[in-house]
Amino acid sequence: MTKEQMIEHISTTTDISKRQAADALDAFMSGITMQLQKDEKVSFAGFGTFSISHRKARTGRNPQTGAAIQIPASKVPVFKAGKHLKDAVKK
Repeated sequence: MTKEQMIEHISTTTDISKRQAADALDAFMSGITMQLQKDEKVSFAGFGTFSISHRKARTGRNPQTGAAIQIPASKVPVFKAGKHLKDAVKK
């Protein structure tokens, strides 16, 4: 599903305009992004949790040459599905 399809879905299921649905979706995504930038979790009961995972620096290999390369430490967003979402997908 694309962002446009999600806006259409929100618009039709809530009986609001596409513009209002787009604004709501943008606000939702920016709210999650702002919290993750602060290294804080965002949890929705039954749906899941967005958080940040800290990866340590490590040594890797260049697949073409086999030479060792240093991969720097990084932060990556992570989503862990909640029980209700997991159960809904299993059916």
